[in-house]
Amino acid sequence: MCKGLAGVAALPATCLKSAKDMKHRLGFLLQKTDACEQVFCSKKEKAASSQKISQEEVKKWSQGLDSLITHEGGLAAFKGFLQSEYSEENIEFWMACENYKKIKSPGKLAAQAQKIYDDFISVHATKEVNLDSCTREETSQNLLEPTTSCFDTAQRKIFILMEKDSYRRFLKSRFYLDLILPTESRCSGNQKKAKAFSLDNSLLIPQCA
Repeated sequence: MCKGLAGVAALPATCLKSAKDMKHRLGFLLQKTDACEQVFCSKKEKAASSQKISQEEVKKWSQGLDSLITHEGGLAAFKGFLQSEYSEENIEFWMACENYKKIKSPGKLAAQAQKIYDDFISVHATKEVNLDSCTREETSQNLLEPTTSCFDTAQRKIFILMEKDSYRRFLKSRFYLDLILPTESRCSGNQKKAKAFSLDNSLLIPQCA
């Protein structure tokens, strides 16, 4: 049997070819791993510097859904998480309601109220949110004489739904954990894994008969 690299010249051609193939594959994997780690770390560092969100602020997001979505960075992170789950209609409806309540002109209330209803509440809505029939009926009646509070009940129901469901999953997701964990320690840990992988390459050298 031929073991290690002793007597390379005397190794069978198949053994040499297998060793060269393995070396090429390992080299490619290591280069790809290093490149990925560098890109991952640089992106996280760039995001952290551009958003300038302190660790204290990020930690507050775990105190409640209201603490999360009333913060610009927290709202963006939560929306990104919901988009990854294809359930962003809930937060989009909540945001639409918040913007609706800021309308000052009575003449614009009716048109915007109808748009929100058609987009999120109607049974034919493309982004229909999960509301019970009573809340749908109440909201529909409110649109007959729209005010800034006509979506309050529906918005509160969707808030509670997100709070009990998607918000809890968000706190366990990488969308949150990547922000709460220091970038330096995460990148350092990834680099250690890559180094350990390179040190174990010798175990993958083929042992030919």
